Amino acid sequence: MSATQKNIQDYADLPALLDSYRASGKKIVLTQGSFDLIHIGHGRYLEKAKKYGDVLFVGVDSDEKIQKRKGPDRPIVPESERLEMLTYLRSVNHVVLKPLSAPKWQLVKIIKPTVLVTTESTYTPDQIKQLEKWCGSVIVLKSQATTSTSAKLRRLQIGFVQSFSEALTNKVHQAIDEVIQDLKR
Repeated sequence: MSATQKNIQDYADLPALLDSYRASGKKIVLTQGSFDLIHIGHGRYLEKAKKYGDVLFVGVDSDEKIQKRKGPDRPIVPESERLEMLTYLRSVNHVVLKPLSAPKWQLVKIIKPTVLVTTESTYTPDQIKQLEKWCGSVIVLKSQATTSTSAKLRRLQIGFVQSFSEALTNKVHQAIDEVIQDLKR
């Protein structure tokens, strides 16, 4: 299946696709997230999610949705690239963009997965109980790596600030030394 075939661009296309999978006895798994700056934790998470069924759908937060939650400087990678990148992972069967305008849990309600896979930090226990109305079961996975996109960005920012500070300090010292030398002449 090509990257284009894996990317479901219209929610209206989902019912027929889901019906065909269900008719052939396939267990449908859904997971969702931002998937900005894809890293090893994402890969491990998606591999584990796929093990809970036959077909893995990945709901991907739109740029607007991420900006609302994480701020105007995010995401780093635009939604079109994040969607396409995920289609190249062997564990992912389909990706679906989740726009900011979508009602709460719309994708879950449409797909009605056999299994919804999520992380510990995504939903509260009460929200999980509500989600179980539309899912066969909800599986909560622990973090699959000690890294995150946000942590990587913080390290980059700290590293930049330190390098900039050192370079600026050196330049200021050089300028002061030059002025002192000029005054001595």
